[in-house]
Amino acid sequence: MLLGLGRKKKATSLVENEEAEPIRAGLDVPGLEGLRSSREVEGASLEVLSPGLPPPPAGLRPRLVFHTQLAHGSPTGRIEGFSNVRELYAKIGEAFGIPVDEVGDQIMFCTLNTHKVDMDKLLGGQIGLEDFIFAHVKGQKKEVEVFKGDDALGLTITDNGAGYAFIKRIREGSTIEQIQIVNVGDMIESINGQPLIGCRHYEVARMLKELPKGREFSLKLVEPLKAFDMISQRCGGSRSGSAGSQLGTGRGTLRLRAKGPATVEELPSAFEEKAIEKVDDLLESYMGIRDSELAATMVELGKDKRNPDEFAEALDETLGDFAFPDEFVFDVWGAIGDAKVGRL
Repeated sequence: MLLGLGRKKKATSLVENEEAEPIRAGLDVPGLEGLRSSREVEGASLEVLSPGLPPPPAGLRPRLVFHTQLAHGSPTGRIEGFSNVRELYAKIGEAFGIPVDEVGDQIMFCTLNTHKVDMDKLLGGQIGLEDFIFAHVKGQKKEVEVFKGDDALGLTITDNGAGYAFIKRIREGSTIEQIQIVNVGDMIESINGQPLIGCRHYEVARMLKELPKGREFSLKLVEPLKAFDMISQRCGGSRSGSAGSQLGTGRGTLRLRAKGPATVEELPSAFEEKAIEKVDDLLESYMGIRDSELAATMVELGKDKRNPDEFAEALDETLGDFAFPDEFVFDVWGAIGDAKVGRL
């Protein structure tokens, strides 16, 4: 008998991350003329060396420097001194002259080592120490009416850890796949007029699942601003790669936390990588979300537990707001056990 699954506790803030592609220099994109705040050297790359916030107290935050660009084209900036996703966005805003009160409203999500809207390379709770960060900002708004003819719409939802939920995958042959203006990477702004800013991905997925079958509903979406080489591209939302590729190219990773300072950690073990990948698959199957950080947390909670009841109690204590079904908890427990003994 599983214990404590009915109780609800405050959930921690969890997201995702990922791979590699050559870095693009600044493009001639309208609206970026005022972004250059560094010296220009002929033949060299442009850099934005923003003053940033005062240095954090010694020992509180890792002194690591990351390079960043706006995904639709910009000079290269350098950022450091952040411990969570919101602070990261604030640093990117400083680097590119986005007003402080508009940073959270402008930056939709970030990808690692590619400027493309590639949902397999999302930044989240961990960043490889050699990763290059591309920030995707808001582009065109759109509204669509959808007839829900099947129980499932064919959407997988994720979020950026700072209040925006967006489409990570569209299943081939699904209801949504037939609507050409809906794309992977689109932020879901509202459902039937109900604003979703500030909602977690699992809350949005639950709302979509609970919409009545046989009726129309309206979606307001915002697509990320794209570079010229991505215009007319409709991302298919390919299947996520292994957890090993998701954690960046550096030997270690900077782990961002909802509470407390960021820490530099070793890459997960082979057992943990396989378990995380499997649990992420189960999250998509049961809940319509993908979240490698959530999967990693569940693996961490379960790897030392002696039985599924202990695991269920740990999940309820730490992640009670998700209200995981009993069958899902048993399957996750089984996946962790299979990974331990090498059956995955």
